[in-house]
Amino acid sequence: MADFGADIETFRAEAREWLEANFPKSLADKPMAQLAKLQAQPESPEAKAWRLALGAKGWGTPHWPTSIGGGGLSRPEIAVLQEEMTRIGARNPIGGMGVSMFGPTLLEYGSEALKKEHFPGIVMGEVWWCQGYSEPGAGSDLAGLQTRAEDKGDHWLVNGSKIWTSGAQYADRCYCLVRTDTSKKHEGISFLLIDMKAPGVEVRPILLINGTSPFCETFFTDVKVPKDQLFGPLNGGWTIAKRLLQHERDGIGASLGSGNIGAGSAMPTVLDAAKAGAGLDADGRLSDPDLRRRVTEHLMENRAFQLTVRRQQDEARSGNGPSNLAAAMKYAGAKIAQDRNELVVESLGMQGLGWEGPGFEAGGLAAMRSMLRSKANSIEGGSSEINLNVVSKRVLGLPDPK
Repeated sequence: MADFGADIETFRAEAREWLEANFPKSLADKPMAQLAKLQAQPESPEAKAWRLALGAKGWGTPHWPTSIGGGGLSRPEIAVLQEEMTRIGARNPIGGMGVSMFGPTLLEYGSEALKKEHFPGIVMGEVWWCQGYSEPGAGSDLAGLQTRAEDKGDHWLVNGSKIWTSGAQYADRCYCLVRTDTSKKHEGISFLLIDMKAPGVEVRPILLINGTSPFCETFFTDVKVPKDQLFGPLNGGWTIAKRLLQHERDGIGASLGSGNIGAGSAMPTVLDAAKAGAGLDADGRLSDPDLRRRVTEHLMENRAFQLTVRRQQDEARSGNGPSNLAAAMKYAGAKIAQDRNELVVESLGMQGLGWEGPGFEAGGLAAMRSMLRSKANSIEGGSSEINLNVVSKRVLGLPDPK
């Protein structure tokens, strides 16, 4: 552990004392119980009390400034807080798109009125946000979106639909791209904040091949949105949208590379799956040399990726947030996640091919569902092809193909 001097040890003592007083011991080492609200599950009284206490302290968003309800902690303090939470089996129950995507963008571009209105619900983990970007006819060509917002004097009237809206069935609010000028493409897009409980909003979950429904279709039919919920300038939403996408790619890339997306709690690690499937030779190595080579390469690549993510996050916190390099990290994270899932399924053999019924263990069933879910990793948050284009143009400065 790094030594940051007496001040950081003073903070450690304060954090330890506060956690001992506020973290319910009944939740220790029960991450799913602590993350119930994030997982769209009923919260126990203890889990709710922990979430509200952490939010009120500002430590649910420890890197955010105290002016918006965050913790205002330094990087060393955040590291110590995480160490102390891990020590007692505590998890941060505050997160989601409000924290990882919308919140940082609101901090940078939002008016003081919008910050005052929306940050309290985010830092307390009370308000869930979803993203209204893609449409049936506007995916990779996002600027071709057609959802309209008409100025009706005292409100906007929104009509149209969105697709692949993650968590829309649970969301309270939606940060949404709408067309406010039909004569221009990029310059005719505005950014609205829409109440998902408003009349005219309809959500239909989409059943995926792995049996879950994390994405939805969202329909807006004559939805009235107050004029003060315009985020940023009229017809200036594209600039804000691109900035938010950097935060999205940064967060998704880091999660994919670390294995946080798509893997159920019962899913074995790559190494455990390989040991179970291939067995060990007399020297304690994986008995299949080809599998041994591929597992080793994957573990090395994943470790290098995690270290790069950590360095990039440190640089982002000390600078102006994520850059266009987030597209490269998203691309790499998606590939690593897909490789991981395919290696696990392959290693488990027949145990990795089950869907349900007797004869299959929980780890194998989770691995199959995770592998199927991972196919979307190279599409969500900007397809791999789009991310490579971003890297080509905005990172490497390459010219457009003739």
